[in-house]
Amino acid sequence: MAMWIQAQQLQGEALHQMQALYGQHFPIEVRHYLAQWIECQLWDSVELDNPVEEAKAKRLLDNLVSELQRKAQLQGGEDGFLLKIKLGHYANQLKSTYDRCPLELVRCIKHILHSEQRLVQEATNASSGGGGQAMDSLSQRHQQINQSFEELRLATQETENELRKLQHSQEYFIIQYQENMRIQAQLSSLSTLPPAERTQRETALQSKRTTVETWLTREASTLQKYRLDLSEQHQKTLALLRKQQTLILDEELIQWKRRQQLSGNGGPHEGGLDVLQSWCEKLADLIWQNRQQIRRCEHLTQQLPLPGPMEELLSKLNSDITDIISALVTSTFIIEKQPPQVLKTQTKFAATVRLLVGGKLNVHMNPPQVKAVIVSEQQAKALLKNESTHSESSGEILNNNCVMEYHQATGTLSAHFRNMSLKRIKRSDRRGAESVTEEKFTVLFESQFSVGGNELVFHVKTLSLPVVVIVHGSQDNNATATVLWDNAFAEPGRVPFIVPDKVMWPQLCEALDMKYKAEMHSGRGLSEDNMVFLAQKAFTSSSNNPEDFRNVSISWAQLNRESLPGRNFTFWQWFDGVVELMKKHLKPHWNDGAILGFVNKQQAQDMLLSKPNGTFLLRFSDSEIGGITIAWVAENPNKQGERLVWNLLPYTTKDFSIRSLADRISDLNHLLFLYPDRPKDEVFAKYYTPPLSKAVDGYVKPQIKQVVPE
Repeated sequence: MAMWIQAQQLQGEALHQMQALYGQHFPIEVRHYLAQWIECQLWDSVELDNPVEEAKAKRLLDNLVSELQRKAQLQGGEDGFLLKIKLGHYANQLKSTYDRCPLELVRCIKHILHSEQRLVQEATNASSGGGGQAMDSLSQRHQQINQSFEELRLATQETENELRKLQHSQEYFIIQYQENMRIQAQLSSLSTLPPAERTQRETALQSKRTTVETWLTREASTLQKYRLDLSEQHQKTLALLRKQQTLILDEELIQWKRRQQLSGNGGPHEGGLDVLQSWCEKLADLIWQNRQQIRRCEHLTQQLPLPGPMEELLSKLNSDITDIISALVTSTFIIEKQPPQVLKTQTKFAATVRLLVGGKLNVHMNPPQVKAVIVSEQQAKALLKNESTHSESSGEILNNNCVMEYHQATGTLSAHFRNMSLKRIKRSDRRGAESVTEEKFTVLFESQFSVGGNELVFHVKTLSLPVVVIVHGSQDNNATATVLWDNAFAEPGRVPFIVPDKVMWPQLCEALDMKYKAEMHSGRGLSEDNMVFLAQKAFTSSSNNPEDFRNVSISWAQLNRESLPGRNFTFWQWFDGVVELMKKHLKPHWNDGAILGFVNKQQAQDMLLSKPNGTFLLRFSDSEIGGITIAWVAENPNKQGERLVWNLLPYTTKDFSIRSLADRISDLNHLLFLYPDRPKDEVFAKYYTPPLSKAVDGYVKPQIKQVVPE
């Protein structure tokens, strides 16, 4: 309920935006009276793109309706009578609206709650003046965009008012012109009158005609000036629209796409599209209003042609405004949910494309179909240069057609590809040492639709982030390296899919840390000492000084083409093996700080020899991919008074699927303290498997235990 209490404190534009979230699809009264219940439900646990989740959504709908009915029954007294009827009506309304599509109710409520949270957060940041410099910068940018929208609204309203004045002036001019034509006709008919009467009438009519013609001449000049002034105002408005559109599409939308790309490496989620969509819809609305105004100007000019440059000016304005709306429509056809970047053939995958201005331009009145095809890097280059032949592809995707659906509750127009599968792939000739896991493809989504009653027809297309196609799970780690390098180091606006061959070591460290933290679901990433260890491994160096690696570059070949000295695997294959092992079996221990991991054999020996016997640590194996070993200090049984550091044969995923790390440590009685001095039970006891129960039906279950030979 806390969110709803905060939402009610919103003011001004934020309050207006919050109120606009509600309507017949979900009344604000339901939100108010069931605030606590709504905020306690696990709406985010429902996967909207998974039809299997419909049963869960149906339960939520039924519970919501029951809760509303219960609330209605609790209302008593004179004041409660109307509320009782109203809540009962809402219960029936929601039941009939969403009974056949309960996932749409979940989509609607998720959208409302996320939007409220965003509005409250923005208001909190604005009022506290806090949120750090980045938030201040973000708020300033958003404020600038909103101020520009207000300027554009006022400019568009002003040209609308001027256009109406012009229209009224022109209508009056035409009336006077018709009056002049009538006078002319009367003068022509005077020849049938007697001379005396004709002279008298002629003098009066000619005087009247002179007056009207003088007025018409003057007014024609005034009208032409009105038209030119209005064209000038429209030119200024179009310049403002272009500037605003550039800010939103070339900065805000590109930044969103960059965040989406980095999220593929484990970066923070790119954030919702609601704010961007609201801006793009405002742009579409203003552009369309100005386009209609320019067309009305054209109509007025055709209705009453006057000497001057108006026809050319209006033709240019019409061409410019059409270019602006074309750029908006084609740029806002985007991929909301990317296909997996490591794509295995014969495996189901999903993606979602969205048209941010689809609802505003009423595209959903005739829902367009979207087609997905897979194309190679060369075909993608040709597409961007408009050299490509239509629908050229490098493989076959099943279930690759989808109709865009309009979700009234959220105002979004999107196509959800839920069951695509790559049936086959056609590979190109590889260059030099390039392997199949370095070859990049992309999924092309394209559609065609019209707006404004078939006035404008758009053929839109968008490319997914690069995908690497594999046919076997063993190729996954090398494909992941290609994707990580591309996501981390791709430049905006690049030619597909060019990336630098070398980057600075700290840049790669940032990418590895991002990936590691995401896989561990932890704030504990790679420390500076860990980075030094990795640098020593990557560059075969013995330096312990981080500064020695600050200005060193690392190439793609060093990451994942050339094997480490004396090994049959690359630096990336070793690192990815560590990540996979940790992710599957040792995540809690890393997050507890129990695993040092990135320590070599000599370092482990130096660290342990300064500690009491029985002290141990966990480090990643240098010789085996995805291996971890226990090193401990103990007496040398063959030489009294001498202490040695012992290392267990490395454990792998296979070992931990048989018996967990915590249980293995528990089994070894000579392991007493986790480095530097923590009793092992204090660290690992919570992960020990509970003792087996007594015999059942006369059978005793055997237990596996680890022992180390004496």
